[in-house]
Amino acid sequence: MDSEAETTVGGSCLVWQELSVTLASNNFGSHGNGGSSTGKYLVNGLTGLAQSHRIMAVMGPSGSGKSTFLDALAGRLTMKVAMAGKVELISSCPAGSGTTKKKIRSSPVTCRDVSYVTQEDVFLGTLTVKETLSFGARLRLPGLTKTELDEVIEDTMAKMGLEECADTTIGNWHLRGISGGERRRLSIGVEILAQPLVLCLDEATTGLDSAASFFVVQALRNIARDGKIVVCSIHQPTNDVFRLFDDLLLISCGEAVYFGECQGAVKFFAESGFPCPTRRNPPDHFLRCITPEFDQVLAALKQTQRMNHAELAAADGLLNGTTAETRATLVKKYKSSTFSETATKKIQELALLLAQEKHDDGSQSSSEVVPVKRRQIGKKQHHQWWSQFRTLTHRSSLHMCRDLGYYWLRIFFYIMVALSTGTLEFDIGTSSAAVIARGKVDGFLYGLMICLSIGGLPFFLDEIKAFRGEREGGYYGEAVYVLSNFLSSLPFTIFISISSGSILYSMVKFHPGFSHLLYFCINLFFCISVSEACVFVTASLVSNPLPAMGTAIGVTVLNLMPSIVFRPLPDLPKIFWRYPLSYISYAAWGTQGNLKNDMMGLEFDSAIPGRPKITGEFILTNTYGMNLRYSKWRDVAALFCLLLAYRVLLVFTLHYKQRISSPFRRTQPNRGPKPTTIQQA
Repeated sequence: MDSEAETTVGGSCLVWQELSVTLASNNFGSHGNGGSSTGKYLVNGLTGLAQSHRIMAVMGPSGSGKSTFLDALAGRLTMKVAMAGKVELISSCPAGSGTTKKKIRSSPVTCRDVSYVTQEDVFLGTLTVKETLSFGARLRLPGLTKTELDEVIEDTMAKMGLEECADTTIGNWHLRGISGGERRRLSIGVEILAQPLVLCLDEATTGLDSAASFFVVQALRNIARDGKIVVCSIHQPTNDVFRLFDDLLLISCGEAVYFGECQGAVKFFAESGFPCPTRRNPPDHFLRCITPEFDQVLAALKQTQRMNHAELAAADGLLNGTTAETRATLVKKYKSSTFSETATKKIQELALLLAQEKHDDGSQSSSEVVPVKRRQIGKKQHHQWWSQFRTLTHRSSLHMCRDLGYYWLRIFFYIMVALSTGTLEFDIGTSSAAVIARGKVDGFLYGLMICLSIGGLPFFLDEIKAFRGEREGGYYGEAVYVLSNFLSSLPFTIFISISSGSILYSMVKFHPGFSHLLYFCINLFFCISVSEACVFVTASLVSNPLPAMGTAIGVTVLNLMPSIVFRPLPDLPKIFWRYPLSYISYAAWGTQGNLKNDMMGLEFDSAIPGRPKITGEFILTNTYGMNLRYSKWRDVAALFCLLLAYRVLLVFTLHYKQRISSPFRRTQPNRGPKPTTIQQA
């Protein structure tokens, strides 16, 4: 590999040595390996390096370990796998004033060094391209002034070719937005805002046509030329796109088939006995040699009578053997090839330089540099938290205002429910029939109002996807996100409570008096807020829309069933329904408080003519089994506690899911053969 002097003196490189990733042995049958059991290898013994100013392609068939390899480089492996080997970032820095000599430093890869672009482009579709970059820059670069942020945003749009669509909405279910190629370039642009040393991309051109793919890879090439390390997995690129890459890592079944310059891959395959046909695209030929599915296609073709196997075998020598045999030959050839020796030699030279630097420096080492940066960041922690909170609140508020389905459509249905209920029970009165009717109104009202909160589930899922992508980069935490989301939704839930509550209260003519109307709206506000928080918790635990919808409905029904309008509290079975469900059911607290607010102080006609009127307190005690020793505000206080509990639970569920499924796991003990150490020559 060329540019060695540039890398060791003026650039950076990402080095991985004997990198292996295995699934836990309890998921797969153990098999002996020198007396130790091991799980299934996802990546097995990869060694190499990616240099700055160059762009490296990672290719291989589906399931070959490309994504796992990138996750290992970026520190995103889940806790279900174990990693062995070494991944480190080697960079140069000035030796001191008065000299142009560079010092070489080695450090573990951290979230501040790496940005990762996933296969899926996750955005808030109501924002424009420039707004997305602006909010991303404010979260990633909180210490910059507005002028500096604007310069960064304009520079990023220029690099990624997004100037023409800067004011175009990204697009969602009801807004037409930018194209797939522009979305992909926007994903990359958001990740390079913080100027990471390493940029990893998983399937950078998936779903794009050849022109869009070329534009995306050309933008990556420009990023690499700025001194960044770019590692990109790609699937079947065109010849024009393939030529834009400098280096190639070819993986099959987790093992390296080839690692070196892209131009040398054709030569390697030819020397190994598998030359690329004249009119075949080289990347297609590489994948043809190592993809097991081609054997199945060949077997099917052999069974067709119209296939002339002899003619095809003469045209394509790969038909004379199986893909497994071809792959095994290529892996064996690569291990003894000059390409493998070149990569190993390069790593050895870097190890020698690092050892020399440590010897010359004495006390100074890279491990002493990192804590200094953390202490400097710690001084601004409070300022950063407040900046994150303002940015997230502003972004969520814009998104909620612009997305018709997030709140506006539900507001319409809330008002329609209030009008429908008010029409059915208009001027309910204080007759004997009104005693049961008022309970039915409360049950019907709270049942529908709470169930409408489930309509926000798809939008909660979209927001959580965006949150997880940014949380994996370490840009903000769960608590600030949950708090900003609640504050952003507050105006909408207040408006829903006042509008629908006032309409219903005035039409049904509940207990007269402004204080009773105010309580009704407050009670309704807390019920809606708690139900939304409950649905949000469900969305954080179940990411698939259909199971999440079913789970949310089930949880909501469970919360409705202990309500006293269905069965008095003393009559509930003590196991589960009364203890603890009736105490954690927001519907039970809401209906109980509203019935107290409505009936206490009123008198109702007796069902038997001539009998004296019945007080509301008597009805609440004997019909609904309420304990009137406690004020109706106790029920509101209980709803407030449930709201607080669900929001805190949301913080923990987001943190738990993030901890299970995301970044910067510590390396597990090696389950397979011990990696060979770097020999200093």
